Amino acid sequence: MLSHDRVWAAIDALAERYSLSASGLARRAGLDSTAFNKSKRLSSDGRPRWPSTESLAKIIEATGASLEEFTVLVEGRASPAAPQSRMAVPLLGFAQAGAGGFFDDAGYPSGQGWDLVELPARAAESSYALKVQGDSMLPLYRDGDVLIVEPGAPTRKGDRVVVKTAAGEVMAKVLERQTAKSIVLVSLNPAHPDRDIPMRDVEWVARIVWASQ
Repeated sequence: MLSHDRVWAAIDALAERYSLSASGLARRAGLDSTAFNKSKRLSSDGRPRWPSTESLAKIIEATGASLEEFTVLVEGRASPAAPQSRMAVPLLGFAQAGAGGFFDDAGYPSGQGWDLVELPARAAESSYALKVQGDSMLPLYRDGDVLIVEPGAPTRKGDRVVVKTAAGEVMAKVLERQTAKSIVLVSLNPAHPDRDIPMRDVEWVARIVWASQ
């Protein structure tokens, strides 16, 4: 049966599977870092507090896990769908990405000079990794975090995306709106302004599908 203890145990197991703490899993999913703390699992009067379906959907998407994989964890069974191997994808720093010569016009990796990084999660064949440099993406992404980017993946409002401009600027933002004329991006770090960029100045937009933390 579906139980309060099993659902929370599955969240803990999913975090461990992707080398995260419970708070790290919450941050990766765009939730408050304390959302999955053990103190949040019971109300003040001792009644069980269940995670929302929205929170569950966000952690499944953030880790790249399948609903079947999470269900198996809830049931406490060994999962045949658990990652068995690590996949190597191209890795580049944000500064290098802005320099040019590493992507085609659609934002797919090309050219020479890529390093490789191994991932414990599934990635599409066209995916690549960008290493965060500096603090412009705090509090969600820290210096040294690796973002897995999937060019060509559909994007929608609220997605975290990487955008490259014709001027060579590469940035990670939250997609607020995209039309034929412009793209509106919300900054991850409140110290940095939001951006409204004409589409004629945008080389490509790619969705962030995973991040190491």
